[in-house]
Amino acid sequence: MDNEVKHPAVKSVGWALVQASRLHRSRTGDKLSELGLFAGQEQVLQALANSGPMTMGDLAAILRVRPPTASKTVSRLSALKLVERHTEPGDARIVRVKLTRDGKRKAAAINALWDEVEAELLEGFDNKDRKRLRKLLRKAAKNLAGITGADQTGFEGDDELDEFGPPEEQPPLAASA
Repeated sequence: MDNEVKHPAVKSVGWALVQASRLHRSRTGDKLSELGLFAGQEQVLQALANSGPMTMGDLAAILRVRPPTASKTVSRLSALKLVERHTEPGDARIVRVKLTRDGKRKAAAINALWDEVEAELLEGFDNKDRKRLRKLLRKAAKNLAGITGADQTGFEGDDELDEFGPPEEQPPLAASA
């Protein structure tokens, strides 16, 4: 007789997804701390690295957070000299954020970190399994976004990710967890 106690939801897809997500978040958090960052800060650096300088409002929209949350994170990154804030010429109410040279280096390190964690996560998966998992997770996210009314931006138009070759040839993935 098996004395091991199992969680009642162990056969649930949602339970497995939550467990994988927790472990992924923990691993990513550990790796980010090695870079002197906290979870969430990497998303700001990656957004700026991918899109260039932008207003605080645009940054908040990309990150899907409220403007005060984006502002607080930018303040912390500014103290680390990873980003700079500049007022818009002609309208001091508009603040643009951009990466510093150190911020650009940190963003590159974050991309490498994501690639490393992605490789660890998908160890033993062939390309077909990776493609299938991406598609299924996007579909599950779309299902819940449709029910909850959450923003579905970013779920569409990413099928080209599935056209790349082996993982080492794929572009770095952005943080979403």
